[in-house]
This record gives sequence, C-alpha cells and structure tokens, in this order.
Amino acid sequence: MNWLELLGWAGSALLVWSLLQTRLLRLRALNLVGCLILIGYNAAVQVWPMVGLNVVLAVINVWYLRSMLATRHDAQTYQVVEVGVDDQFLAHTLRVHAADIARFNPGFRPPPAGTDRSAFLVLRADEVVGVVLSHAEPGGTAQIDLDYVTPRFRDLTPGEFVYRRSSLFTDRGFRRVVSPPGMVTPYYHRLGFRPDGDTYVLDLPPAPGGG
Repeated sequence: MNWLELLGWAGSALLVWSLLQTRLLRLRALNLVGCLILIGYNAAVQVWPMVGLNVVLAVINVWYLRSMLATRHDAQTYQVVEVGVDDQFLAHTLRVHAADIARFNPGFRPPPAGTDRSAFLVLRADEVVGVVLSHAEPGGTAQIDLDYVTPRFRDLTPGEFVYRRSSLFTDRGFRRVVSPPGMVTPYYHRLGFRPDGDTYVLDLPPAPGGG
C-alpha cells in the first residue's frame, strides 16, 4: 500500500469518525477535513464522480459551519426561559440526560422546590440546549447548582446567554454568580468568570436604577 492509498483510507476513516460525533460543530468540522482529503485523493487517481461528490459535501459542511459560528453568540438564536423548579418538563429533561449530567456534574442532585431557587431552560427554537439551576446564598450570591448543555450544542456555549446576555440575576438583586463546585471541564473562563478555588465567580454590574 503506497502513501496515496493511505491518504484515501485516512480520509474515509475520518468521514466515518465524524458521523460518530454527537457535537454538531465537531461533526461538521471533521467531516469537512475528511472531504478535503478525499477530494485530493480522488483527483490524484482521477475518480471524478467522487471528486464531485466530496466537493458538494465540503460546500454543505462549510455552509453549516458558517451558520453555526455566525449564530453562536446571536441572542436571536437562543432564548432563556424561566420555569418552576418543580416544572414537569424540566424534570423530564433532567431524567433524559441524567447519565450525561452526572458525567459533568458528579455532585448534582435535583434540588427541592423553594422560593430561593430558580430554573432556566436555554432553547433554540423548540429544542432544549441547556439547563441552569441556581439558589440564593447570603451576600447577594447566586450559587449555580447545575449548568448543563446537551451534547449537540456543547461546542456553541449557549450558557453565555444566561450569564452575560440577560439580566436574570441582576434583576433579582444578585451581585455575583458562583459556578458549581467540582464541575468537569468548566468553560467559565471564556465568559468573564474569575477562578476562586475550585469554582469560578462572575461579578455582576448593579441592576439599572439600583444602588
């Protein structure tokens, strides 16, 4: 087997591997690289129908990647909806994703209902892409109990719309937000949180009209 055949096999293997990805952004990026490799391989061996096929697939991947990257910070794409802590749809979402939630938030337990607790769903159209649960601590602190993003959207940071693109916490008089302790692969450093021991802290601006 020569290097050209190895290149073709590598491109094919990358295409197959891309289809096993649950994260949409990663799937499209890997698929695009695989298509580009196969364009070069099939052009070298002059299999033009396969060149054409992979060119079309590459264009489709580029189109989807541009759309994902262009809307990842778009407030019109993601909406944050507050629900009750005892909401049945929230409970269903937590049950469906329980194993994945435990993987990234090993200490999480569904909280009891209470007036000091809040629950938010992050939505894209009618699809749930994230869940944020929090409760009030003394000193104007909002303690996050759960910050979960579904696998398909994990590369697109929809959680920023809860912390930085809304007044969900400042309107309630909170002065800072504290991330869940022990969270696996936290992403808060990308949202302006500062490290504080095994957690991250976001200092909030005063609410409009507040002191």
